[in-house]
Amino acid sequence: MITRGEAENWDAVVVGAGFGGLVCAAYLAVSGHKVVVFEHHDVAGGNGHTFRRRRAYEFDVGVHYLGDCAPGGLIPGILSGLGLSERVRFLEMDPNGFDRIQLPTVTVDVPAGWDRYRERLVAALPADAHGIETYVRIAREVCDLQRSGLLRSEGLGQLSRESLELMVMARGSLAALFDHCGLSTRARTVLAGQSANYGAAPDQVTVSTHLSMIDHYLRGAYYPEGGGQALVAALVEVIEAHGGSLRTRKKVERITIEDGRTTGVELAGGERHTAPLVVSNADFRRTVLELAGGERNFPAALVRKTEKTRMRLAFAVLYVALDIELPDRPNANLWWFRDEDIESMYRELAAGTPSQIRSAFCSFASVKEQGRADVCPPGHSNFQVMTLARADYPDWGVAGGPADGTRYRREPAYQRSKQWWSDELLRTAEQALGPFRDHITHLELGTPLTHERYTLSSGGTPYGLAHWGGFGARPDTRTVVDGLYLVGQNTRAGSGVSGAMIGGISCAAQILGRPLLPEVLGGAVLANPALLPERAADWDPLAVSRGTRRVRAKGLARVG
Repeated sequence: MITRGEAENWDAVVVGAGFGGLVCAAYLAVSGHKVVVFEHHDVAGGNGHTFRRRRAYEFDVGVHYLGDCAPGGLIPGILSGLGLSERVRFLEMDPNGFDRIQLPTVTVDVPAGWDRYRERLVAALPADAHGIETYVRIAREVCDLQRSGLLRSEGLGQLSRESLELMVMARGSLAALFDHCGLSTRARTVLAGQSANYGAAPDQVTVSTHLSMIDHYLRGAYYPEGGGQALVAALVEVIEAHGGSLRTRKKVERITIEDGRTTGVELAGGERHTAPLVVSNADFRRTVLELAGGERNFPAALVRKTEKTRMRLAFAVLYVALDIELPDRPNANLWWFRDEDIESMYRELAAGTPSQIRSAFCSFASVKEQGRADVCPPGHSNFQVMTLARADYPDWGVAGGPADGTRYRREPAYQRSKQWWSDELLRTAEQALGPFRDHITHLELGTPLTHERYTLSSGGTPYGLAHWGGFGARPDTRTVVDGLYLVGQNTRAGSGVSGAMIGGISCAAQILGRPLLPEVLGGAVLANPALLPERAADWDPLAVSRGTRRVRAKGLARVG
């Protein structure tokens, strides 16, 4: 054990074990770096972790579905470069309609493929046919340009010289694109119906961000076999098999910097680890303002900009288990709307707690992995009902958050707020799905404060910064501090699992000075698959995600 007066030496330290940090750590490890990953929580995964209840149900916190997971896709390519092509498998959701967008007067089942998507939109919204055709044409051009830049390891700044007008539009707001296309309120709601995938209103998100998300899923929607934790555990196996280490229940208190250069980290309790490279997968605001010393190590203008920034919206999530199966459910998510004006919904939410929940996202784990006994017992259902929520502490009856040490869970005002959201989500879910409360075997609400407690994210959001200075602006992976890099939901790579993974491999590519993403999508395998451990019949991704040092530690919930 390392004591206060000692230091353990590494080539690189990664702070936080979300997908961005794990992918970056894995690529550094397979490239010969001695890497350690520190995670304050009991298990690695960040937004990708799962939890278990009643020895019968497993709930996925953030991996509800993934796009572009067919052979040749971005996520399989990143995993294949780490030798995981045979270890991580993906189950395809209904290609004829993986997302159902349901408004009071129109329902659109979103299929795989731009052509079929356009056809469905025009059929459902014939009065908006011309605007939809214009929208889809621009969308495809932007997506093709963005993807070609990504595969050539070039950003939009490099490509903007080829098509300045298109890139100006891509950097503008989604609402402005809707205006350009002359779309009706109802059409705008359908097209932005999946916007909770990045947590921002059409006038608060760039066209580029929205279309990256849509294109990602139109390439096919999938769910990782075994859930999000299986994907996390596979990355942990790569890191540890190639000489790296995952240390859970280890909170980094400080990134040490001397003369503008990173020297390592100090953990809670004084334990020190030295390294010339530190990659922070921690929340960006906390990284700059707290962990890395604020104005001691960053320009004053950057610190002020970081202090002023706001985060994207967070979620209230109802985790539900039933002793019956939900009838006649396609293998699809449901995006349910009480009315047909999504932009007024966002405006109402921005003004404070709404009078009622106006939209909900329903994700059905027991449908995506039918027959998987650790998701729920046979004949039962396991699903989540989510809605966007503000994370402002007064909205939840508290003065501060758990990341700052505020105790909140027993506060009467917080309990009242939590009960209101739980009741409203349950009522909304029954309006969307039909009555089921007589069959509930487990019901649990997660709030933005819950999310903050487990991930230490500012605002309790899984989606990071709304804007950093300019509209849609986000920091790069490289910082002004020599040897300090960033990954995760707050960086330019974007939101969601795919964005975090792309950011992770892009950060490793910057550090290593090689175009990793084009290499692995071209078939390169940097890892040695022979080093990966054999999996026993009782292999448990949650246990693996604790790291080798704590794999048998007490307190791990199990199913069965």
